Amino acid sequence: MRRHFRAGIRFTFKGPQDFLTAADRAVERLVIRRLAKLFPEDSFIGEEGGGRGGARTWVIDPIDGTANFARGVPHFCISLAFLEGEELQVGVIYDPILDELFVARAGKGATLNGRRLRVSGESSLKRAIVELGWSTRRPATLYARNLLRILGAGASFRRSGSGALGMAYVAAGRSDGYFEPHINAWDVLAGILLVREAGGWSSDFLADDGLRRGNAILACTPALRAPLQRLTKSALPGARHR
Repeated sequence: MRRHFRAGIRFTFKGPQDFLTAADRAVERLVIRRLAKLFPEDSFIGEEGGGRGGARTWVIDPIDGTANFARGVPHFCISLAFLEGEELQVGVIYDPILDELFVARAGKGATLNGRRLRVSGESSLKRAIVELGWSTRRPATLYARNLLRILGAGASFRRSGSGALGMAYVAAGRSDGYFEPHINAWDVLAGILLVREAGGWSSDFLADDGLRRGNAILACTPALRAPLQRLTKSALPGARHR
């Protein structure tokens, strides 16, 4: 990823605002090849190559934040999650530019370069920073409504262009919440485990076949769960879109 980034990126589009580079494919092939040698019985789902889940499944986003990567913005990462059935067991997010390795294991906590992570503990929206991810798979009006609701409640917001790093930053206490009205499994599963193992809360992303179809995601400090659920309820699993 670093080598491609420093050499300059040529990119195409898979869809509206959906970037694809040669590095995406190369990183995914590399990771799957090496994991398959270590765990030959496991299944793989990759953003670029697809795949089907099984009893033991690795879910891989080779470059999350591809739009940043392609445009020369140094904010992107690789995201790996491991599931047994539908239970998240391992989550790994690596930012190759800052050399930051976020790791979570179910029941064992979350770390950043070996240092234990905890969510910020923020309890007031008037002091909170909430990252709002954007997806072309949901109407722009839905994004705008949620943005206005969150700003109206007194929170600040950011959008950095990487859902995986957005979730990792909640786990690290750099943000207090992350919301996106639709995100794919490879972008968010590792981050969900990071947030939970760092003492935070996240919505049930895997509901309604989220692994294959994607879903909305809300992750935050425990104290912000109720107010952020109220503000984003129309976009969360099980709620009607308004």
